[in-house]
Amino acid sequence: MTTARSDSATPTDDPVTTLESLRAVVRSRLGIDPRALAAFRIGLGLVVLFDLLLLRLPGLVTFYTDEGVLPRSALREVSPALAKWSLHALSGSAWAQGLLLAITGLFATCVLVGYRHRLAAVGAALLLASLHARNPYLVNGGDTILISLLLFAAVLPLEARWSLRPRRLEFRSASGDDPRVVSTATAILCLHIVVIYAINAILKFRSDAWLSGVAVKRIFRLEDFIDHAGPTIAEFPALLTAINWLWIAVLAASVLLVVAPGRLRTATVAAFVGAHLSMAATMRLGAFPFVMVAVLLVFLPPPVWDRIERFVSASGLEGRLESRAVRGESGETGKTVAESTVSPRVRRGTRLAAAGLLVCLFLAVVGWQVAAAGLVDTPASSDDGALGSASWAFFAPQPPDSYSWYVVEATPESGESTDLVTGDPATFDRPDNAMDRYPTTLWKRYGTKGQGAGDAALESAGAYFCDRAPAGTESVTIYRVEQPVDADGPVGEPIPHETVTRSC
Repeated sequence: MTTARSDSATPTDDPVTTLESLRAVVRSRLGIDPRALAAFRIGLGLVVLFDLLLLRLPGLVTFYTDEGVLPRSALREVSPALAKWSLHALSGSAWAQGLLLAITGLFATCVLVGYRHRLAAVGAALLLASLHARNPYLVNGGDTILISLLLFAAVLPLEARWSLRPRRLEFRSASGDDPRVVSTATAILCLHIVVIYAINAILKFRSDAWLSGVAVKRIFRLEDFIDHAGPTIAEFPALLTAINWLWIAVLAASVLLVVAPGRLRTATVAAFVGAHLSMAATMRLGAFPFVMVAVLLVFLPPPVWDRIERFVSASGLEGRLESRAVRGESGETGKTVAESTVSPRVRRGTRLAAAGLLVCLFLAVVGWQVAAAGLVDTPASSDDGALGSASWAFFAPQPPDSYSWYVVEATPESGESTDLVTGDPATFDRPDNAMDRYPTTLWKRYGTKGQGAGDAALESAGAYFCDRAPAGTESVTIYRVEQPVDADGPVGEPIPHETVTRSC
């Protein structure tokens, strides 16, 4: 009888085989191909440089110096805590801000090329956080995601492929030929992205506008937000309705990024990438769409990267992207050659400490975003309201029901008042395109988030425009003009709201 039971046993009855099968499943879902990590590193560096050079640098004096709309004295009144710990708040001069921006750009370049990327990623994250604290009214959800990804970059082996100083990785996999790196860091990074989309999906399902199919129609009526191809797309309501339901479906399928293998996962990544590139083509969102595209690359499975490498080889670029990383016969996932000189006990303790910090960071960020999205009740706090509003909600649960623009009326001692934004006589008539009232993305963010900034911030904005008003100006009054909208377009007449009057 004993012999019979032994003969009937299956391979799955072997605990060792079961454990190896479990490891293979975890690796295929939460592991990341080294080439995907390299592409993520390159994308992350490019996005930071894009954010610094194209968004922040043109507004350096206006938004980050004492000559701008929010001098340090106003920041100390609005948020003493942010003014205290922001490195950028130590000086109000343009040269100091430019120097810090250049250092941040240097860190981003090191991340891009894979030179001491861990130190560079931490440095870039800290300096970006300091920059955002210097003017919290310019921060959105994409900025918080970018900083969190830089911190993840510091604990991931991003330099094994396509880097200036590649480092060898040794792999161990259940199948013996799976190149993916799997660790606490890779698992939390994958889950981090899924949680971002999951929070947004939950908010969408709690929204009457999204579930009735009119949310995207309303969004595309926000003339201070829609840009590039957006106004053209807005003329096709049936297409907007389809986009509404497609985006809900894609968000609901975000769990497939970690659950599905192979082609289904690749298709899910393609759907998200297509959605974010479409956002960039129709809306003024800054770096956010490109941040998400960069991190979505980590979900692409090895077969996709095999095809990419074959294409690169055929195109003659192989020499530039050639990796000196090799695969050893055995070892622990993510182990570098440099670690071989460190004792196993020290390595084990360091990894446990790093894993614990990652878990705490992940829980803290998720908790903050759950609170910011309004999914739980929390005590109100006024000290960091602008930063607290930088959540992952993204037009949820309800998209705005109005858009706005600003009229900065300069009143002379005699004669007709002038709008300092356009140079024409001041009027509250609806402009042909409200987006034209905001010269840059930063002006749009400041105009939106600075509405409830408080007296200190509003007074400093009034002083900023007074300094730039024509000679003989007696006073400057800033109006925010609100235009209600529904799914079919503007509703009623514009409504002006006086925000501040400043004697010049």
